[in-house]
Amino acid sequence: MNIKRLILEGENVSLDFKKTISKADKIAKTLVAFANNKGGKLLIGVADDGSIKGVKAEEEEKYMINKAAHQYCKPALEPRFEEYLVDDKLVLVAEIPKSDMKPHYALDENGKWWVYFRVQDKTVLASKILIEVLKRDSAAEGTLIQYSEQEKLLLNYLNSHGRITLKEFSKLTRSAYKKAQKIIVNLILSGIILPHITEKEEYYILANLGAD
Repeated sequence: MNIKRLILEGENVSLDFKKTISKADKIAKTLVAFANNKGGKLLIGVADDGSIKGVKAEEEEKYMINKAAHQYCKPALEPRFEEYLVDDKLVLVAEIPKSDMKPHYALDENGKWWVYFRVQDKTVLASKILIEVLKRDSAAEGTLIQYSEQEKLLLNYLNSHGRITLKEFSKLTRSAYKKAQKIIVNLILSGIILPHITEKEEYYILANLGAD
């Protein structure tokens, strides 16, 4: 693995930098977000800007990550560790594989369990729609898409407007929220649309527009 090349890519959907691991509950969010998406690598000893700081006590860092993975993640996760010497500094890589036991939950400081998901370079709280996608994805149900009028309306709308929220889709098709939600879940599972999550809202775009 070329760590320098990896660092140059910057943080993304499957890569996160941490200078050091300070809290097990905080890192658990990133671990479950990776497991709930495509898996990912945590580079410890690397600052957010990509500068290599190095790990002072790798055994302590491993202990904290294992503690997070076993006590703060449900179902528990099994990180794989590798160590690399980069410019005479030690970088610890903790790899979390994509899980087939989704959704995974992380325990917060108030003793509550939440589902997290990785969107671009951010770890975000999963919405009801995303949790449903994770459950169905894990159950490996085949999703057969038969384009009804609602699906056609949605795809036409996305072609001309670029994005849509659940509320807008429900209004567009005059569908109940639950029905609209089910259609969106099916289209995400089929790889036709992608979810985008910001702090303010969740919206959906066509998958072929999400490659930028």
